[in-house]
Formats: sequence, structure tokens, C-alpha cells
Amino acid sequence: MNQHPPTLLYIDDDAALARLVERGLTRRGYKVIHAASGEEGLERIRRAETDGCIDVVALDQYMPGLDGLETLEQIMAIPNAPPVVFVTASQDSSIAVTALKAGAADYLVKDVKGDFIPLLHVAADGALRQAELQKAREEAEAEIHASRDRYAALAAERELLLREVNHRVGNSLQIIASLLHLQANSAGQEEVKAALTNAMGRVAAVAQVHRRLYTSQDLKSVVLNQYLDSLLEDLRRSAEGNRMSRLTVKAEPIEIDPDRAVAVGIIVNELVMNAVKYAYPDGAGPIHVELTSQGEDLLLAITDDGVGDKVKADPRSTGMGQRIVAAMATKLDATVERDPAHSGTRVMLRFRRTPAAPDKTNNAAAG
Repeated sequence: MNQHPPTLLYIDDDAALARLVERGLTRRGYKVIHAASGEEGLERIRRAETDGCIDVVALDQYMPGLDGLETLEQIMAIPNAPPVVFVTASQDSSIAVTALKAGAADYLVKDVKGDFIPLLHVAADGALRQAELQKAREEAEAEIHASRDRYAALAAERELLLREVNHRVGNSLQIIASLLHLQANSAGQEEVKAALTNAMGRVAAVAQVHRRLYTSQDLKSVVLNQYLDSLLEDLRRSAEGNRMSRLTVKAEPIEIDPDRAVAVGIIVNELVMNAVKYAYPDGAGPIHVELTSQGEDLLLAITDDGVGDKVKADPRSTGMGQRIVAAMATKLDATVERDPAHSGTRVMLRFRRTPAAPDKTNNAAAG
């Protein structure tokens, strides 16, 4: 709010009427400045930034030189121009319409006795309130735009940082996987070699997710068919000889969040490596990984045509792989079952495409 009395610039070539306006509005709390022509009024407004503020303008229509409408047009072209109340003795409504269309805040008809001054006071007050509301709206819109720009900049910076984090984590995990691979190759005991190879596969499954996120446009999801292709290619490269040469993957381009993608990758790694070790005791054979959508559910199946239930239990097995699969299945809220009709081994996991919403009823009861 202004601390000084509002200043009204009255532009009219009638000096006597201007004195009446000054006396009448001064009693009502205004400071009144008189300009005897449109040219003088424009000059006053242009100087207002240096010699004092003009809050509102009352502008007469009929004046020598520039008339009111011509003056109004030039006032509207001045940056941060004050609101204008158009004043005329004419009863012609077309002038009012033209003035309002040109940007006048209000319009009223004057008389030579000054009876219109109370109406001018009301119109000036209204124009000032309208100007204050417009200024507040513009400031609010500017703040909203600035907030959006700040948010967009922060979001872009956050995305860049997330990409960099994913890049560094992926590289670090890949280094760990490579070290495990080297250690496995140099290990003399088969149990140690197998344990290190299994650990390498688990690390690689996580590393692949971070590499996917670093190169993806979407940091919130992983496309599973691309992820599984890369993951199984890593498994092929890490396997000895050609035991993985018949490994195939058939997956739909399904997007899920990174945490669940890690769980899927680790499960695939465990079940594929289990099939490599036990399904074909006499050599290599086909191993198939399939991922399909069934409504809101996803079905992950790892299949081999090996010995199935006839496999001999390995006394050296620690059961770690089964525990890891069970833990990751719990993370996915997945059901795990074997297909009894399949001659080899077919393990199927069914889980929701998106995590199930928390049960608010149970949560409320628990609370």
C-alpha cells in the first residue's frame, strides 16, 4: 500500500473545472495535479518516475491538440502507465465503448458544476483497486513462472545427478564382477570357482540395471526385454566353453521400476545358472527365458529340457540360490511354482506389473 496520498492527474483544458476537481478530491484524500492538454499530461506521466508518482489519471475527451482518445492511446503505450478514468461531457455511448476498448479503467459523464466529482472519486478508487489487483496477479503469475523454472532446473539437476550416480554405481559393480571373474578363473577348487561365478552373476544383474538407467531417457523404469538380453549376454560370456550356447530369451517390452527389475534379474541369474549346472549332466542343452504379460500380471518362466526331477542332489550345494530366489520372489510379491507337466524343469513366477497398494484396512487395524 502507498504511504502517501494517492495522486490523481486531471487532464482537462477547463481550468475552472480543474480547480473544482482539485478542491473536491483533496477533501477526499487525494493529491491532484492539473494538466491543461493531452501533450502536457503525457509529459507529466513520462516524468512521473523521477519527480513523483502518478497513481491514477482522469482524462477529458474534448481538448485542443490531442483529444482524449488520442491521449489515451499514447498513455496505454507507456510502460507501467497508471489507470485512466475517461471523463467527457458527451452523452455519446460510442465514445465510452471506444475508450474502454482502448484501455480505460472506467468512464463517466461530467458536468460544468462539478456534480460528477463524487462519482470521479468512486471511479478513481475503483481504478486504483483494479490496478493493485492486476499488479498482485502479475506478481503472483511471475512467481509461479519463476517457481516452475526453479523446479525444472532442480529436476534437471537431480536427473543429471541420478544419471551420474547410476553411471558410477554401474561401473563400480562391473569392476567388482570383473574381479570376481578373474578370481574364479584362478581358483583351484571347483567349489570356490562356482561360488565366485555365482557371486559375479548376482553383481552383474544389479550392474546391468544401473547401466540401463544411465543410458535411458526414463530414470524411473527399466525395459525388461532389453535388460534381460544384456543380462543373458553377460551370462553367456562368463560361462565356460559353450555350455550356454543354446540360451535363448523371449521377453515383451515391459517397463517396471528399477528395484523390481533388480529382483527379476537376480532370479533369472539364479535359475539359469542352476539349469546350467544341473539340467544337462552330460553337456549343454537349451535353456529358455520367457517374460509375458497376462493382464495386470507378468509371467516369468525359465525352462530347460534336462533331467528334471531325476537330477542328483549335489552334496556341496548350500541352498543359497534357492534362498535368494525365495527372497527376491517375496520382494516381487510373486508366486513360484514348477510345471509338473513339463518333462524337464520349468519354473514359473507370477507377479503384478506394478506393486500392490498397501492394505489401508489392515494398516489401520495394526495401528
